[in-house]
Amino acid sequence: MPKSTKGGYMGRVTGDGTVGKALEVLDQVAAFGRPVRFGELLAQSDFPKPTLYRFVQTLTNQQMLAYDPERQTYTPGLRLVRLAHTAWDQSTLAPVARPHLDALSRAVGETVHLAQLDHAQVLYIDKRNANKPVQMYSQAGKVGPAYCTGVGKVMLAFLDEDAIESVIEQQSFHGFTEHTLDSADALRAELHDIRQNGYGFDREEHEPGIICVAMPILTSAGRVLGALSVTSTTSRTNLAGLEAYVPILRETADKITRDAQNWSFPDYQTKETTGI
Repeated sequence: MPKSTKGGYMGRVTGDGTVGKALEVLDQVAAFGRPVRFGELLAQSDFPKPTLYRFVQTLTNQQMLAYDPERQTYTPGLRLVRLAHTAWDQSTLAPVARPHLDALSRAVGETVHLAQLDHAQVLYIDKRNANKPVQMYSQAGKVGPAYCTGVGKVMLAFLDEDAIESVIEQQSFHGFTEHTLDSADALRAELHDIRQNGYGFDREEHEPGIICVAMPILTSAGRVLGALSVTSTTSRTNLAGLEAYVPILRETADKITRDAQNWSFPDYQTKETTGI
């Protein structure tokens, strides 16, 4: 199976029988990011051809995959889109945070991100572009590494110690840039500093020229709900310039916490609620 250090398909991670295997195939199709032929799936699959074909046909029959007979390609299906929209509205911070993200975006004029942890990775769940947009990796719905993004690190920093170690064990420490943290010890030291300060930075760790200041979104009991960031470029500003946004980031995070506690995020933390 193909593996990705940039947030795509991560290989076989489930032992949940037939359902788990079918979901692996669905993940594999989605990871291509384009229409894909059966032969391409087979070339990168651990499943025998008959097994893979059976899963693909079942997913297509259930409208979880869509088949184009002219091009002979598969894409994620409309049923999956409907389910995704429902999950997005009911299981993420995005609906609660939307008005606060809008206000933050208007105030700072830079790119604003909202993210949550997805197991040991970062899931970007909303984004507002800068007044002068800059091309960057992050988009709503994309998954990114936790160890070298501002939002990822500030969320990791406020997990309990067991959860932190579990997440660290799952990081690849791939060197995206010369500034990427390259070891578990380096990440632990960074997380300690973030806990002391209450916020953190991306110092061109994921993409050259891209920097950010990030703030965790925590419940009153300290459980991690998500994170916010203000992102810019080294050609436009510097870390000191971004640090000036810490007060408004903290204020925005507090407002999201207030609204989220009246919604669907109970004030406790378990393995089931963190997904770690």
